[in-house]
Amino acid sequence: MPVSTSETIIRLAAKGDGVTESGRHVAGGVPGDHVDPEGIITPGPHHITPVCRHFATCGGCQLQQADDAVLADFVRDRVVNAAKGQGLEPAEVLPVHLSPPNTRRRAGLHGLRTARGAVLGYREGGSHRVVDLAECPVLHPALAALIAPLRAFVAGYGPKAMVGIDLTLADQGVEANLTHFPLEGLGPTEAALDFAREQGLSRLTIDQGYGPETQWEPEPVTVTLAGVPVGLPPGAFLQATRDAESRMVADAAEWLGEARLVADLFAGLGTFAFGLREGRKVLAVEAERAAHLASKAAGAQAGGQVLAMHRDLFRSPLEPAELNRFDAVLLDPPRAGARTQVAQIAASTLARVVYVSCNPSSWARDAAVLAEAGFRLTKLRPVGQFRWSTHVELVSLFER
Repeated sequence: MPVSTSETIIRLAAKGDGVTESGRHVAGGVPGDHVDPEGIITPGPHHITPVCRHFATCGGCQLQQADDAVLADFVRDRVVNAAKGQGLEPAEVLPVHLSPPNTRRRAGLHGLRTARGAVLGYREGGSHRVVDLAECPVLHPALAALIAPLRAFVAGYGPKAMVGIDLTLADQGVEANLTHFPLEGLGPTEAALDFAREQGLSRLTIDQGYGPETQWEPEPVTVTLAGVPVGLPPGAFLQATRDAESRMVADAAEWLGEARLVADLFAGLGTFAFGLREGRKVLAVEAERAAHLASKAAGAQAGGQVLAMHRDLFRSPLEPAELNRFDAVLLDPPRAGARTQVAQIAASTLARVVYVSCNPSSWARDAAVLAEAGFRLTKLRPVGQFRWSTHVELVSLFER
């Protein structure tokens, strides 16, 4: 009997490598590819040419060799398998939402001044070395257009050490936050102001070791959430793409149905709170003070349907007696999940919970606690807003 000399890749593992029928892991493979004993890949129907010249060096993307069908399957399987790992079977898995290229509205880059100028970009996978970007097809064009000017600014005025560069697309344009970037003397300070003016930045903040200091802000910087302009503190969290944000907010608003009094826990700037306010009262609970104050001010200007509460839900979660006053709860915690708060929800009389998560593992752990308390996972939407990466998100509905 002839022995097969190649294997077929049937799925992607969590870190993006292909897995064959025998369980062999193959870097760079996608389902439908064939791989020989030496690891040589024969591309299959879902293997495409990466769109970026930096792919395989830059650590930002892991899956540019996969077409959209494979990307959607990967995002769905990561989320569904996390649920099944905790014994949960969603009643309905909605279609995967994939953000298109050139839509990322925030980015964290690194810059380093060198003898020949500067390098600026993401770090290589598994390394501290910076990939000097010539392009980035995931970024919104407004952010990508700043790569070359920022490189020149770092070359002229940056320290001889790594600097951080966080970019966010706000209503007024791009804000840039530079960290570990001392400005010594009048010349560099004036150059920073000239740079901000020439590039049309909405705000430039520089952290010289004492926290971010605003150098340039012609008018107050805002981000519009569900039609409400909300003040944007430097470095504040936003969903990575507007399209994914809109999809998740729309799901949450629909799934909360007739609920008229809703608590939005880990509310941030109010991404979900403002999207849920039509026909409802929403309590937006957040621990980070700048975000809380921004949502509080915006809520007062938007008609009063959104009320803000400053509270650390890790140390002081809403207790059952407080939760029982609401018709439903939405929570969108950090990657660590919301173990303590979920335990209080489980002990309450709440019957409807929308849980948004950027970490399927912590979400599934918390979901199991809800299931033990009688909740059913009735709807689940996988979300791939970090295109071509292994980072996945989701929005889910629990009912009892």
